[in-house]
Amino acid sequence: MTVGVVFGSITPPERIARVARLAEDLGFGELWFSEDCYFSGGMAGVAQILASTDRIPVGTGAVSAVTRHPAVTAMEFAGLARMYPGRVRPGVALGVRHWLGQMGLLPARPLTALHETVTVLRELFAGKEVTFDGTAHRLDRIALDYPPPAPLPIHVAAVNEKALRLSGRIADGTILSVLSSPEYVRWARGLVGPDHRLTTFALYAVDHDGDRARESVRDAAAMFLTAEADSALVRVPGIDAARRPVPDDVLDRITVAGTPDEVVAKLRRLYDAGSDAIGLWLFPTEDAERVATLTAREVLPRLTR
Repeated sequence: MTVGVVFGSITPPERIARVARLAEDLGFGELWFSEDCYFSGGMAGVAQILASTDRIPVGTGAVSAVTRHPAVTAMEFAGLARMYPGRVRPGVALGVRHWLGQMGLLPARPLTALHETVTVLRELFAGKEVTFDGTAHRLDRIALDYPPPAPLPIHVAAVNEKALRLSGRIADGTILSVLSSPEYVRWARGLVGPDHRLTTFALYAVDHDGDRARESVRDAAAMFLTAEADSALVRVPGIDAARRPVPDDVLDRITVAGTPDEVVAKLRRLYDAGSDAIGLWLFPTEDAERVATLTAREVLPRLTR
């Protein structure tokens, strides 16, 4: 039962290193950085986390397959992997369609672009010279002068059915978005297959006052419900994404928030549904150190018993 911490989006860049060090010291199993536009860059975030910690694995969850050319993405991951051997986990995704549209980068065939990116990254990570003439990407005799010292496990962040099936075929692991309910995780596990690492991100808050914990994730849950109203995250569990404020019964299905007893039960349900690892996005973000410390003291020990 691996439990990690997720950084990104609303985590101020100047606070990343401090919270990452604390998370490693407290015994969390892995760290992730989610690149959302237009907050903090994924590569810079991962580099900060790696530099401020000593041993914990660190991944991107995820960087876009089209905002950077895969040769540039490979070059950056390879450099980090040579500096921090065995600790780097590349994670890629298409990216939010609205943001890609803002940049004029929305591909005509999104899943093809994602597939091409993973294919090219794997070849470049292996030290091969790549010539590739695809739909989204083109490479003409490109090879990394400094490839990774060992193959890097590539994760794909996916939400809907076709992307999940593709990830199960081409990736070493799949990252599930926040709002993942146990019903959704069980459905996604059936699509990616049984022998495939499944990491689930969760909006997370723990407090001895369970109502206060739920309140701290309510606005974020509403934001993501609006963004994902038409996706499988909402459709599979049959959630009404329009209800405002988000009621407690919905929060209890799509977030991990409450007292230590309550969050232990919710985490166990996500593991029982098929998650191999869970990444906690700590709320309230300005109090992340306290939330991480309380989790390490009163939640993690009970999960590993």
